[in-house]
Amino acid sequence: MGTYILVSVLILITCILLILVVLVQNSKGGGLASNFSGSNQYMGVRKTADFLEKSTWTLAIALLFLSLFTIFVIPRSGDSQNVVDTELRDQIEGSQHAIPITNYQEPPPREEGK
Repeated sequence: MGTYILVSVLILITCILLILVVLVQNSKGGGLASNFSGSNQYMGVRKTADFLEKSTWTLAIALLFLSLFTIFVIPRSGDSQNVVDTELRDQIEGSQHAIPITNYQEPPPREEGK
């Protein structure tokens, strides 16, 4: 149960970081890179833009692989060992004892021609 929660949290963190990195970028070469316009800076404007571009691609690829990894980690609804399905069955069985059905009638038989 804890593995798919961990993968879901990693996907959420990756999405938030990807959004932030994309919002920092400016399509015309501005954005974060424009703040470093001094002539004797450690990281130049081009290096900052390269870093942002590489981090965007890295986060996008990480999001792709994490999304594909969820196929193997998150349980499917057809599995007999599904934890969520078992919990739902327990809740349904528990609620059946709370509300008794007193006037249950069988449905009428279906006609074959219709």
